[in-house]
Amino acid sequence: MRDGFVKVAAGTPRIRVADCHYNAEQIFTMMREADQQGVRVLCLPELCLTGYTCGDLFLQDTLLCGAEEGLNTILEATRNLDLVAAVGLPVRDKWDGKLYNCAALIQQGEILGLVPKVHLPNYGEFYEKRWFASGKDVDHTITLCGQDVCLSDRQIWACEEVPDLVIGVEICEDLWAPEPPSAALARSGATLILNLSASNETVGKDTYRKSLIAATSARLLCGYVYASAGDGESTQDLVFSGHHMIAENGSVLAEAARFENETIFSELDIHKICHERRRMSTFVPENTETCVRIGFTLEKEETK
Repeated sequence: MRDGFVKVAAGTPRIRVADCHYNAEQIFTMMREADQQGVRVLCLPELCLTGYTCGDLFLQDTLLCGAEEGLNTILEATRNLDLVAAVGLPVRDKWDGKLYNCAALIQQGEILGLVPKVHLPNYGEFYEKRWFASGKDVDHTITLCGQDVCLSDRQIWACEEVPDLVIGVEICEDLWAPEPPSAALARSGATLILNLSASNETVGKDTYRKSLIAATSARLLCGYVYASAGDGESTQDLVFSGHHMIAENGSVLAEAARFENETIFSELDIHKICHERRRMSTFVPENTETCVRIGFTLEKEETK
C-alpha cells in the first residue's frame, strides 16, 4: 500500500438459498481467509447473505430478520479484520416501508454504508421489481444491526492512509444501464468500483460481460472488481457460474474460471489510475457535492 498498490479480491461463498445463518458463516470464513492473503478490499456477490434466487421469500419477515441477524454475525466475527468487504443483502427500510437490494460496506464490525441497487431488471428471466424498489435518489439514515447507517446511491469511501484510494459501489444491472451509477461515482473521485452481481449464464454472455467490464474500467479510468453469484443458488430460471473479474484502465488483470467457484486476487495501481486521470483532459470531475465522502482507515503495509 505504501507504493499505491492495493490488493483486492472477488469471490463467491458457497451458499444455501434462504439459509442466512449458514451463509453468514461462509461469508465471514471467506473474509478471514482473504485477510490472511493480505487482501485489503473484498467484493462478494449480490444478495449473497440470502441467495439471489429466494423469489417471494424476499417478502417474508423471517428472511429479512434472518438477513439482519446474519449480517450482525458477520460483523461480530470480523471485528478484528482490517479489510473492507462488500456484502449483498436485502434491506427493509422502516422509514418508507420499501425493500431494497443493497450492498453493505463493512469493516472491523462497523457498517460503513449501504448502497441500494438503482436499475432493477424486470425483463426476460428477471423479476426484481416484484420485490424491490429502486434506490435512485434514496438518501437518508436507517438503523441496521443497532447502527445508524447511511442508505444512499451517492456515497463514496476515502482511505485516510492512501488518499487516492476511494471506493464506489454499484450492483449488477447498474453496470448494464445506459447511465451507470459508476460514472458519477468515478467523476466524484472514486478510483475503485465494486460491483456485486448475480449475472446469469446464457450463450455468449460471458464474452459480452468481460468486454463491458474492461470497457467500463477504461472509460472511467478506474479499478473495477466484479463478483458474481455461483454455487448454491437455485437453478429455477437461472444458471450462475461465479464469473469474477478484476480490471484496471481497460485491462482485465484477473478472471475466474466459470463454474469453479474460484476466488481471484490482484493488485491495483491506484497511483497509476490517478496519473491517467490527470493526463486525460476529457476526464472532467463532477461537483464534489454530488456524492457524500466517508472516511475509513487501513493499516499501511509494505507492498510485496
